[in-house]
Amino acid sequence: MFFNSLSFAVFLPVVFCLYWFVFKTSKKAQNALLIIASYYFYSCWDWRFLFLLIFSTGLDYFTALKIENSQSKASRKTWFWISVGVNLGFLGVFKYYDFFAVSFSELLKGFGLQANPLLLKLVLPVGISFYTFHGLSYIIDIYKERIRAERNFIDYALFVSYFPLLVAGPIERATHLLPQVKVKRNFDYQQAKEGLHQILWGLVKKIVIADSCAQYANAVFDNYENMNSLSLMLGAVYFAFQIYGDFSGYSDIALGTSKLFGVNLLKNFDYPYFSRDIAEFWRRWHISLSSWFRDYLYIPLGGSKGGTWMKIRNTFIIFLVSGFWHGANWTYLVWGFLNALYFLPLLLSKKNRIHTGNIENVNPVQALKLIPQIGLTFLLTCFAWIFFRAPTITEAFGYIQRMFTNLKFKSQYFSIERYNYELLLMILLFVGFEWFNRYKVEPISGRYSYLKIALAIAVLLLFGVYSEYKSFIYFQF
Repeated sequence: MFFNSLSFAVFLPVVFCLYWFVFKTSKKAQNALLIIASYYFYSCWDWRFLFLLIFSTGLDYFTALKIENSQSKASRKTWFWISVGVNLGFLGVFKYYDFFAVSFSELLKGFGLQANPLLLKLVLPVGISFYTFHGLSYIIDIYKERIRAERNFIDYALFVSYFPLLVAGPIERATHLLPQVKVKRNFDYQQAKEGLHQILWGLVKKIVIADSCAQYANAVFDNYENMNSLSLMLGAVYFAFQIYGDFSGYSDIALGTSKLFGVNLLKNFDYPYFSRDIAEFWRRWHISLSSWFRDYLYIPLGGSKGGTWMKIRNTFIIFLVSGFWHGANWTYLVWGFLNALYFLPLLLSKKNRIHTGNIENVNPVQALKLIPQIGLTFLLTCFAWIFFRAPTITEAFGYIQRMFTNLKFKSQYFSIERYNYELLLMILLFVGFEWFNRYKVEPISGRYSYLKIALAIAVLLLFGVYSEYKSFIYFQF
């Protein structure tokens, strides 16, 4: 069940009406309803993996209580590592086993040894990387005595399985979501209105921007040997806006949907393509994952407080692990490695935090001065996205080599719905619209909101891609 599907358009109003009109007087009933709705939502992908989700939830709930009630450090540590080991074990088997088996086999072949690895070829459970990290952050916080273990299983299960964030985040923290789950929610018209605006803008990002760009990005990347330099450059740009529209669009729909139920989720995107350097980009892109790695990996490793070698080591660890989190492919590791190379000079020169201020209040003259910085950051990001999008390392390097050696800049026609120049104009209008509304969570609310709602609906109807339901990119992670 995709957020941009007709089935979700039926599912959401039904759950909303039951939540506010049938069970509005009971917080326990509302939570139970959301759990049932969340499990149904998840089972629409593959009902068999629902048992894995429930097992993971029960494991973390049980081990958290054991950790808190343990009388000795050894017992606390044992229960902690049981939870961490089982959770990462499931993630490793489903997501990474075949990758390591094939890679080890290829390594042996390099030494002249023949190997026939046993491959599991398992289907990756949707959302496993996200709900595993929900549980891990909870267990770590319990172990570090930052929070108390949750006694109510329904409340904890809702924290892990809440359907707006279940399959692609944002990656929530118990300190933020559980307190909201445990109190009675009252309907807030303004909050619900903001939620609907955010859902609508998320649909525009996904159906109009991301899915339109996907048509061209796929055509370029799948046939890069026949493309000239201009098309290959545009292909990277199209993918940059595809993945931004796709993932931030999903996050907008998730946050907006959650607001309909009186629950605020963590912000996941903050206009990342307006970043002035790579450090700022990573404070604005997939914020919940970046902050998760910062708090649970980077800082425990020593962060940037140690010597030069420690700073370099920690930077590469955090970006390589982030790349590997996205998928079992060397392309993601190279993508993470590139971002570490981008980030490292800023860190070593102590300039990684010079752009922590907002860009919301810059005047037009200041904005013009920011163009070179924003442009360079965007170009570096687009170059790294080539490795993220390419199926293999070989194809990524082939794409880059042809892009820099073909040196032909004639426009190439693609046999798809939308012309090249029309799409470029659409992207420019989209960027401008976001720039002039960058001080808001989404650009629809505020003055002339009804006019902007009508415009957004018209854009969806006229320019949306409806040939088939397009899955969200981050569902595969």
